[in-house]
Amino acid sequence: MADIQQQSKERQEEPKQSYKVLVTHPEVPKEALDLLSQVTEVIVCESLPPNRTEILEKAKGVHALLWGSHEPLNEQVLQAAGPQLKAITTMSAGIDYVDVELLKSHKIPLGHTPIVLNAAVADLAMGLMLAAARRFHEGRQKIDTSTWENFHINWMWGQDIRNATVGFYGFGNIGQTIAQRLQGFDIAGILYTTRNALAEDKEKQFNAKKVSFTELVEKSDIIFIAAPLTPQTHGAFNSTAFQKMKPTAVLVNIARGPIVNQEDLYTALKTQEIFAAGLDVVDSEPLPADDPLLTLPNIVITPHIGSATKRTRTDMAIVAAHNILRGLAGEPMFSPAY
Repeated sequence: MADIQQQSKERQEEPKQSYKVLVTHPEVPKEALDLLSQVTEVIVCESLPPNRTEILEKAKGVHALLWGSHEPLNEQVLQAAGPQLKAITTMSAGIDYVDVELLKSHKIPLGHTPIVLNAAVADLAMGLMLAAARRFHEGRQKIDTSTWENFHINWMWGQDIRNATVGFYGFGNIGQTIAQRLQGFDIAGILYTTRNALAEDKEKQFNAKKVSFTELVEKSDIIFIAAPLTPQTHGAFNSTAFQKMKPTAVLVNIARGPIVNQEDLYTALKTQEIFAAGLDVVDSEPLPADDPLLTLPNIVITPHIGSATKRTRTDMAIVAAHNILRGLAGEPMFSPAY
């Protein structure tokens, strides 16, 4: 964040322009709003949860959008804003809710905020791995129902992390940050499936090997899903994949819910085709309270909180603000999505 802080100081010295910026969420951290207000007029939507009607109404005539929710960012938004729109940024790493090709066709630069959330998401991923592998949720249920059975030697046995073969479906910045944290767990090695192989020195650093998807699911003891949601990744983890996985396998998803077919996952967990799962993302969100997944003892679910720390969300907002300021200045964005 040092480069961003230096740029913040430089922005303070710039003359205020007549640009208008719409911030679509009222809880975007003040640090970002202060940065934008130094050189632009900032308009903030007030509704919680964000109200699309309000967003579209306030978008009229603005020059930039700081998109603070996962509402669809599409033709309707561009038409509401008007032809003077010069720059858009999300406050997220994923941009699957953005019509990217549309923005490209209008030559509107798009920013997003990866990298600064890597640590927080990786921390949560590690927590989900441990909670699923060591049966935290099921253990709490045993306490709540007074069904301790610790007179059995094999009661509540979980899966070891040490000597595990850990698989990554997607091995970009977040995946590699998880891999760094795994170094202290004495794992056997890493398998990964991506479009392009890592550089040889990176593979050596992580003791990692690029493999096919089939080999990934067949040989991994733990699998982290850390890939973007695309037509190619949508539904990749389905009944066919689960049938190939080890019955002791643990699945962790911190990417996007639709990468996993949830009905097939329910069946795989219910029939103990795989051992357990830890999810921070589901399909759809919010997950209904009566969803069948919530009846299972061998799954841990958190409500999409991977980046939910004060430091991380503030950093994301500041990066988003710099994306806007650079876009308005006709400069390359600090963190461009394309």
